[in-house]
Amino acid sequence: MNMKRWFAILGASILLGVSIFVNTLSSVFSTDWTALMDEFASVSSSNLFETTIEEGSLNERVVLLKVDGTIQDTGSASTLFGTQGYNHQLFLQQLEQAKMDESVKAIVLEVNSPGGGVVESAEIYKEIKEIQNDTSKPIYISMGSMAASGGYYISAPAEKIFVNKETMTGSIGVIMQSINYGKLAEEYGVEFVTIKSGPYKDIMSPTREMTEVERNMLQEMLNDSYEDFVDIIEEGRDMTEAEVKAVADGRILNGRQAIEAGLADDYGFLEDVVQAIKTDYNLEDAEVFEYGYSQNISSLFAMKAQSFLGVDMESKLIAKLIADNSAPSMMYLYGNK
Repeated sequence: MNMKRWFAILGASILLGVSIFVNTLSSVFSTDWTALMDEFASVSSSNLFETTIEEGSLNERVVLLKVDGTIQDTGSASTLFGTQGYNHQLFLQQLEQAKMDESVKAIVLEVNSPGGGVVESAEIYKEIKEIQNDTSKPIYISMGSMAASGGYYISAPAEKIFVNKETMTGSIGVIMQSINYGKLAEEYGVEFVTIKSGPYKDIMSPTREMTEVERNMLQEMLNDSYEDFVDIIEEGRDMTEAEVKAVADGRILNGRQAIEAGLADDYGFLEDVVQAIKTDYNLEDAEVFEYGYSQNISSLFAMKAQSFLGVDMESKLIAKLIADNSAPSMMYLYGNK
């Protein structure tokens, strides 16, 4: 082991020692143990904090929530490079908090997403419906540059949907994709050996052609999810099945087309949507706030330790890409995101 690596390990050890020392001192000199335990339980269960956007009444508040990025449960709020992206579990936590907080009287959801996983989209939809059914809190949607496929799926149950003229939305449907490199492998003399317990265990394998029976099986699955999507729009937008399916063929729509098709209500940027929900529900004096995310000390230390110890970030990125694309799945997704 070279000298640089020894110094890196020493630096990481010092950081860990300082952290333990500070925590120990805090414990020793703390006198209000009940308050300390309550605070610890609160921090452990939630990384949310609130940021005020507009001052107003604390008894009547409007919360801004955001879905920004592909709707997938990646299990982390940060990418390998430390930038915060869409965190599915955190967003569900925000919805639950908005539901339980009696001071929250209305919700504005800003959607800027090409869609994502079928399951994740359904989870968000379920939470939104529970908020509406259990609390009657209104939800308005502010669509950004894109709110397509799964991005529209989660928007459909809202009381009102606002778009910009340049918003790309629609793309109603389901997609499942995989790569077949069997012929390329054959050209280079690569042979794949597969041992399976049943004839369909390797369905959608990238090493062989799909059979017609397999294609029909998968198509039936997609058709079921598609019909669920159509039903959700029918209910949320008060449209007939024929009206929905007239534009539910995967096509992408701009803001004007979405309004004309009945998929959206009006034009408006985020500030316009906030003002609209305040006016419509007599919340002119309401505070407007949003939830933030506080990264805990352990995750910050882990990032620093990786840096000190020279973890190969390029290798981690490659491994992540392989893992994310190891198996095909049904998606409410526009494009090749």
